[in-house]
Amino acid sequence: MSDDRSTDRGASEVEPAHPEARPVERHGDGEPYPNPGIEPHRPRPTDVDDKADRRVERQVSTLFAVSALLTLGFCVAYFAVDKYSAWAGTNALNLVLGCTLGGALLLIGIGAIQWSKMLMDDHEVVELRHSSGSSAEDQVEALASFEQGAAESGFGRRRMLRGSLLASLGVLGLPAVILLGDLGPLPGNRPRETVWAKGVRVVTDPEGEPLRLSDIQLGQLVNAQPSVLFETDEEGEPLYEGTERLNAKAKASVILVRIDPADLVNTDSVAKGVEGVLCFSKICTHLGCPISLYEQQLRRVLCPCHQSTFDLADGAKVIFGPAARSLPQLDLGVDEQGYLIALGDFDAIVGASFPEMTQD
Repeated sequence: MSDDRSTDRGASEVEPAHPEARPVERHGDGEPYPNPGIEPHRPRPTDVDDKADRRVERQVSTLFAVSALLTLGFCVAYFAVDKYSAWAGTNALNLVLGCTLGGALLLIGIGAIQWSKMLMDDHEVVELRHSSGSSAEDQVEALASFEQGAAESGFGRRRMLRGSLLASLGVLGLPAVILLGDLGPLPGNRPRETVWAKGVRVVTDPEGEPLRLSDIQLGQLVNAQPSVLFETDEEGEPLYEGTERLNAKAKASVILVRIDPADLVNTDSVAKGVEGVLCFSKICTHLGCPISLYEQQLRRVLCPCHQSTFDLADGAKVIFGPAARSLPQLDLGVDEQGYLIALGDFDAIVGASFPEMTQD
């Protein structure tokens, strides 16, 4: 049924027109405009056929239900699909996550459009523009219009539609919670831990050859790694591989230097070395760049990123640049075969400094 109305502030409400009548607008002086060409209201099949109404309601509910299933499929796929697998030339996990979540949102949109076009009242209303300020009467009328719209949408009385829509929207919150996992696990003590441990041999990088004291000459700098990154388990499988190995290597990379004991000025640092051979983290304590520039005569290393300079003869103390603390040092020893080994993990956190950290 048509429910054409024309309202104007300060003017009396126009009585509803006949279904076949064409709505009119009025000038500011109350004179009507000619009809702009709005066709008479034509009822839809769902307006006159209860079976059609229920059929569309079932269709929309099905769209919402499938949307909810796709959202749940997103959550399952996040854990079930290998994040490194490929399919159709792209990352399989990204593809599945995109299809499931995108499909869920698409079906909610299609269902909402179908609901509004086929089930909600579609009568035409003509309303003249007025000033933006609303009187108390207008506010009351707006609230009444809202309540009328809610009644006409059928949200209150169509339980199946309401329930399926709320369910599909409700489960959409799950992907947001699931995706928090991509922020990474809680760190715990891991920022303070590396794969270095008591008894782990120091080996060359990238060859993985064990190092003896005699292999390091006076004034020499050697890039090294922990031996566990090159070892295998009883079944011959690498202890570390893939991303796990790269992450472990990034934190455990070290430099070995041999300095004349007479030139060493930091007694604590000397105690952690063996016959002038000292082992420091290769990761700059400013922003985590790998240190590789060695000034042999001055016994200093420089970070190539921001020129932080560390005095290796004084426990890798910062003498220039933005770094806030010394390079972490590894306590060295020698095993029964004469190879260099670690006597524990680093004495400080490896990598970029936290704001509250200060120079040692």
